[in-house]
Amino acid sequence: MTFSKIVVGAALSAALALPVMAQDMNAVEARQGQFKLYGHNLAVLGGMAQGRMDYDAAMAQTAADNLFHLTRHDQSRLWPEGTDSSMVMETRAKAEIWENLDDFTAKFVALQEASVALQGAAGNGLDALRPAVGAVGQACGACHEDYREES
Repeated sequence: MTFSKIVVGAALSAALALPVMAQDMNAVEARQGQFKLYGHNLAVLGGMAQGRMDYDAAMAQTAADNLFHLTRHDQSRLWPEGTDSSMVMETRAKAEIWENLDDFTAKFVALQEASVALQGAAGNGLDALRPAVGAVGQACGACHEDYREES
């Protein structure tokens, strides 16, 4: 094989790999956007639960409804293998996610279940809101503890 064929072959391979890398980065950006939306809604709910904001039943219910729907978003394309912090500098996702996918998925299901309870409690006063927000926080924290790099 001549040198020019090797160069052309390498260039073609690199060109074909670029769309996959771009798709992977798009997935990382999309999942980070989803986490920002989680945080945006949890800031409202947590602020009320902790007394940093006045309790507003309608606002709490909207934030809880948003969180519920966010946790129902199809996650399958947001987590392509190879988009962990050892491969992509813009993420804090640990490689252990893909090594322990069943556990990672179970932790996400726990977040979904906690969001259902939160949705049912949010508009029913602070006494109902506080433990439901705490359960969502525990679900988030359980996943972060095992599968998210420190900042």
